[in-house]
Parts: sequence; structure tokens; C-alpha cells
Amino acid sequence: MITSSPGPHPVILGGRALPLVSPARVYLCGITPYDVTHLGHAATFVWADAATSIVRLTGAETVVCRNVTDIDDVLTRAAAERDSAYDEFAATQEYLFDRDMAALRVRRPTHNPRARHFVDHVIQLAAALLETGHGYQRDGQVYFRGFPAIPGGAPALDEEHGELTEGPERAEPYDVAVWRASGPDDPGWPSPWGRGRPGWHAECAAIAMSVLGSTVDLVVGGADLAFPHHAYQAALVEAATGVRPFSRAQLSIGAVEIGGEKMAKSTGNLILVSDLLKEHSPAAVRLLLLDRDWREAWSYRPEDLRTAAQRLERLYSAGGRQTEPSGAADAVRSALLRELDVPAALDIAEEADGEAARLVIHTLALA
Repeated sequence: MITSSPGPHPVILGGRALPLVSPARVYLCGITPYDVTHLGHAATFVWADAATSIVRLTGAETVVCRNVTDIDDVLTRAAAERDSAYDEFAATQEYLFDRDMAALRVRRPTHNPRARHFVDHVIQLAAALLETGHGYQRDGQVYFRGFPAIPGGAPALDEEHGELTEGPERAEPYDVAVWRASGPDDPGWPSPWGRGRPGWHAECAAIAMSVLGSTVDLVVGGADLAFPHHAYQAALVEAATGVRPFSRAQLSIGAVEIGGEKMAKSTGNLILVSDLLKEHSPAAVRLLLLDRDWREAWSYRPEDLRTAAQRLERLYSAGGRQTEPSGAADAVRSALLRELDVPAALDIAEEADGEAARLVIHTLALA
């Protein structure tokens, strides 16, 4: 059992120190449970798992909130295509996701809230925005005034950003729906503005405030969520509470690509976690995902798994060395705390004493 004393330095992200007081509050954007778990999903959740473990090297405990977006039009359509109720279909897909995460040794979050249980909180958020003048009501919908709340305005708004382009009732194109009017085939709940459902950004904003409070230490998600989702989530919370910043730091995980194209359900170029685990160990898959700069997009190649497995064997061999401590464990800890530099930590551990390798193996859940 590896025990870690507080490191000599705080976590450094984006060149800035992030001093932490227990518990460190981490908000992780979870899944929309409408399809299978692929390697692109796994990259985000394995990195989030590793990041919280690295945070604990500072001596701080962590509280992790990982939401489930089970109110979403894509989910509703997928359930209808399978002649299933949206919530029953979501529960089935969530079970399959949890199974894959457990196989990859991703620890369960402290809180795992589902959007459908926080509808009242979204209604309260919408009311708060109306009260503070940051929102307005039109035709049974409540909109958030996106400008000037979003730093730099709202660049590159197009169809890729979903809710940003829907609704002719909006006053400005960068306003987003906090509360959306529901049609007869949509999930819906009563509200002061009529039957409706939450907007996507508002779901995460309300959940984060309800579970973790008006500010968090770290927001984690895929790089494709940095804008608009995380930007609007933060703006909604800050507008409602007056507390800034909502997030002290962000971890936006680079996309996994195949042949230069992002791995996504919409393109069908998926590498499924369940398929990889039939032939490769969970530790090898984790190492494949972690042995790189977390910020950068990268292309998956099958031969990289063999390279990861070989690196893993060298690490295990190093961990078995019975040598006197050399200070390498401190160097490993410093590398991990400095921009989550896993490749540097692995390089040190491979060449150093057994204590350093065992620290890396334990921190990154590679055994």
C-alpha cells in the first residue's frame, strides 16, 4: 500500500498554481446515456480519475460530482427509435457505461446526479436569472442573456453547438435556453412558464451549484465541451450567484481521432472500450490514454496498445526493485503535480528505484 504525504508544491495547471483546501471540488461532465462507450469517452473519464488521484498527492481529499445528462433530445430520439421510455433507456445505457468504467478501474464519483432529479433546481435557476435581469421569458421559454456574460462574446456559433442555434424567440443568437417549452413527444414538467424541460447548459449549472456550491476547484470534460458548454455553465452560475470565478481551473481533455477525424458516434468511427478489453488489459488501455499530454488531440493506432503494454512491463519490473530510496519518488510526485505530466513521471519511474515506480503504478491505478 502506497501512502502519500503532502507534496512540496500545489497542483500546477496552465502555468498557474492551484492551492487546495480539503475537500477539492471536482465537477466532471458525464455522459448522455444513449449509446455505447468508446475510447474517446474513456479518455475523458480515465484522465479525470487520474487527475483526482494526483490531486490527492497534495494531501487534499476530493469530492467528485459526475452528472448524467438523461434529459436530452438526442436521448429522447434514440429511445423512441427503440420503442423505449427515455428514462428506462437511459438507465440501461448508464449501466453499460458504468460496467466499462469499472473494467477500466475508474473509481465511482462521490456524487452521480441525474438531470431528471434536478428539474426543480433548474426552475429555481431560471427564476434567479429572471430576478437578476440576466434572463427573459418568451413563449413559455426562459433564455439566458449570453452576451456580455461569455468572455469574448460567442465565437464561431454554428449548428455544431446545438442549443445555441435553436429557437427564433431568442433576442440574440448567443442567448441560450434555460427552460425549454416541451412538445407532446418531449419529456416535460410543470413550471411557472408552462410545461417544459431544462436546457443542457442549465442542467449542469444547476447540478453543480446544488451538489458542490457556487464555485468549484476543477471542471473536467472533453475539449469539445470547453465552448460552448463549460463557458455557458460558468456564466449561468456566475450570473445567478454573483460569485466569480465558477471554476478555478479547467481540464479539457484532447479528442481521440482516427485518421485525423474525431472519434464520435455521429461519424461511426468508434473503437469500443468493451472490444479493446477483450484482448488487452485494463492497465494497458489506461496507460495508452494517460501516457501523453492531456491537452492534445491524438490519433489512435492499434500498435500503440502494444507499446503501452511494453511500457507497462518495464514499469512493473522497476516497481519490483528493492533499492534504497533515492529521491526519485519526490521527482515523480513533482512531475505529476506539474501540469499532470504523466510521461515525465513514467520516464523517471522506469529508470529509478522501486519506490518511484510503485508510486506511479498506485497513483495511476495501473495494477
